[in-house]
Amino acid sequence: MSTLVIADHDHQSLKPATLQVVTAALKLGQPVTVLVAGHQCSGVAEAAAKVVGVAEVLRVDDAVYEHFLAENLAALVAKVASSYGHVLAAATTNGRNFMPRAAALCGVAQISDIIGIESSDTFVRPIYAGNAIATVQSKDKIKFITVRATAFDAAASAGGNAMIRTVEGAGESGLSKFVSAELSKSERPELTAARIVVSGGRALASAENFKTVIEPLADKLKAAIGASRAAVDAGYVPNDYQVGQTGKVVAPELYVAIGISGAIQHLAGMKDSKVIVAINKDPEAPIFQVADYGLVGDLFEMVPELTKALG
Repeated sequence: MSTLVIADHDHQSLKPATLQVVTAALKLGQPVTVLVAGHQCSGVAEAAAKVVGVAEVLRVDDAVYEHFLAENLAALVAKVASSYGHVLAAATTNGRNFMPRAAALCGVAQISDIIGIESSDTFVRPIYAGNAIATVQSKDKIKFITVRATAFDAAASAGGNAMIRTVEGAGESGLSKFVSAELSKSERPELTAARIVVSGGRALASAENFKTVIEPLADKLKAAIGASRAAVDAGYVPNDYQVGQTGKVVAPELYVAIGISGAIQHLAGMKDSKVIVAINKDPEAPIFQVADYGLVGDLFEMVPELTKALG
């Protein structure tokens, strides 16, 4: 049977996580189909068709899917899933929202946040905030899987020539409705796709210090800004900055952790970064156990000096 990948997109373009999920899907050794559900999303379907390894694209263009309501998406995925042996989606906020619902509608369990594939029914996933790795085998007829995208390389976005087929949606579920959205806008790179991430923790002590200490360094490095849960809970930065087990999982080329102690929940979201730099006044802080480079000292002195040194 074929493998179905649910595209993560913004109606205009594919998000990088989709390319990484395609790579995971190809490891199953089956033809890969990508489902693009959205509103006025023909461009996304065309982009998906060009991804190397994709055999077919299913396009569902309906205003019902404009806001990616989980109840509507789950019904659609459950409807389409019966023709596939595996259904994969990125373990993003969106994927985590609709995939468990779709799995439940099909009467099967979900395997969450996989980082490896051993065979068509055996998968590897972190547990206990990444402190242990579990190998999970599933005998379900349809295997619903969310993929930790940072664990897989991105498939090539050009060179493919998949067929695009238009299919009907599952209609309005009537279980929820979109009211409004308040989104933070930034000229910085998207956190989960950035090559460099500069994150701050509770030690910043205020939102103003985030602006005067973290932002200038991020500007010099052309980096995205992240934060620990403690900093988010304290109101220093918005929720979508949070990196960690209950936030976003990132794996940039460079991760700079400033004033972050390194609780296991935070490490679960960034320990796969290629190079980790930690700045903390506590030499015993757990963050230094995973850091490639560590600076022990007052962040309010060291970070401005570092920013100045970058020219």
